[in-house]
Amino acid sequence: MRKNISDLLSPLGYQIIEAGNGEAGMAVFVQKKPHVIILDINLPGKNGLQVLKEIKEISSDTPVIIFTAFGTSERAIEAMKLGAFDYLEKPFELDEFILTVERACEYHNLLTEVKELRSIVNEARSQPADDNIIGRNPRMQEIFKLIGRIAPTDATVLIQGESGTGKELIADAIQRHSLLSDKPFVKINCGALSESVLESEIFGHEKGSFTGAGSRRKGLFEIADGGTVYLDEINSMPQSLQVRLLRILQKQSFFRVGGVTPVKVNVRVIASANKDIEKEMENGNFREDLYYRLCVVRINIPPLRERKDDISPLIEYFLRKYCPSRKLIILPESINKLCSYNWPGNIRELENTIYSAVVTADNDVLNIKNLPLRAELPMEEFSFVSLAKDHQSFKGAVNYVERKIIEDALRINNNNQTKTALFLKMNRRLLYSKMKELSLIPDNSDKRKVSGKKGGSL
Repeated sequence: MRKNISDLLSPLGYQIIEAGNGEAGMAVFVQKKPHVIILDINLPGKNGLQVLKEIKEISSDTPVIIFTAFGTSERAIEAMKLGAFDYLEKPFELDEFILTVERACEYHNLLTEVKELRSIVNEARSQPADDNIIGRNPRMQEIFKLIGRIAPTDATVLIQGESGTGKELIADAIQRHSLLSDKPFVKINCGALSESVLESEIFGHEKGSFTGAGSRRKGLFEIADGGTVYLDEINSMPQSLQVRLLRILQKQSFFRVGGVTPVKVNVRVIASANKDIEKEMENGNFREDLYYRLCVVRINIPPLRERKDDISPLIEYFLRKYCPSRKLIILPESINKLCSYNWPGNIRELENTIYSAVVTADNDVLNIKNLPLRAELPMEEFSFVSLAKDHQSFKGAVNYVERKIIEDALRINNNNQTKTALFLKMNRRLLYSKMKELSLIPDNSDKRKVSGKKGGSL
C-alpha cells in the first residue's frame, strides 16, 4: 500500500519519505519535518491515533491525512478531534485522494504565508493607537493639522460628511485637544428624537410645563456649561428649534421649556451634518443665519471611496480592536478586494464587515468568503418562472441550470474533474454522480480506486 501511494504521488512532483511503523514514522517526522503526513490508523505497534496525537503535540500546524480500511464514525470523529486534516476510508477513489493531498499542501503553503504576514504586521500591531482616527490620506492629514490649529480656540465647528465617515471621532479629537478637555462634553443626535423630546433634552424644562414634567430638569446645554456640546445630524433639527439654537450661539442664553427666566451658559458648540447643508438651505430646510453661526470653521470629511489608501490601516486597526490576542490575518487578495469596493456605508460598513468576518472565521485566516460585502451592481433581471415553463417542469429547469454550471466549470478547468470539484467547492463523488445523472459522462466510465489491507503505514 505504501509503495502504491509513493508510485502514485512521485510523478506528480512530490518528494516521498516512507516509514513502516509509528516509531519509525515519528523519527522521520522529527528529523525531516515533512509538509504533509499520510497516516494509517492500523499500524504495527503504536496505532495511528497515538501517532497523530504525538505529531500534533510537536507541530499543530502540520496537516495529517488519516486513512483506514476499518472506518467507523467514532474513529473519524476521534481523528478529527485530534486535529487530522482529513479522513479517508480504503478503498478510496484515486482522484479524491490526489485532491485531498493537493488541499493539504495548499493548507501548508497558506500557513507558511500567514506566518510571514504575521512577522510583517506584528510590529505594527504592537504599537498602541494614539487616537481612534486612522488617516494616511493627504486630505485626512490636512484635517488633522486643522484640528491642531482650531482645537485650542473657542470657535464653533461644523463637520460635514456622509454617514459612517467618522464625524463624531473628529468632534472627540477637537474636544480632547481643546482647553476644555477636562470640562463637560455632552452629545446628542438631533435626528434620533422627536421634536418635543429633542427640545426638552437640549433646553430642559420647568416643573409642570407638560404632562409628565413632575420636576425641573436641566437640558444638555445647562449640563455642559463651561464645556462643549456636540450636535450630531444637525441638518435633521426642526426649524423651530433652529431658532432657539441660534439664540444660544448669539447670546449664550436660552429658556427652558415652560420657563420665563433666561438661563446663561458658556459652551462651545461642535455640530455635524450628514447632508449638504448648503443644499438644505436652498431647499428651505435649514436656516441661513444659523448656518453662518455654525460654520466659523468647516471640516469636510471625504468618504472612504475617496481615501482608499486608508483602508489597509483601518483593517489593521479593527483587527487589533476586535481580536487583540488572536492575531488574525487577511490575505493580500482579500485586501485587494476590500480596496476595490466602494464602501457606500464608509468606515462604519468596513468596521462591521471586519467584525463579522472575525466572529465567523473558522481559522486564523480571513478570506473573501468571510467578508459580507453589499452588492454594488443590481442583479440582471431574470424570470425563473419562464425558465421552468420553457423546460416543461421544475425539475427540467433545475437540471438545465445544473448542467450549464457544470459544463462551464469543466470548460474553465480543461475538463479536469478534480479541479472542477475544487472550483465548485463540492465533493468529487457528488460531482461525478451529478455528471452521470445529467449525461455528461458515459454510464460505463471506470472508477479508479486504490485499496489496501489492514496494517497500512506512515
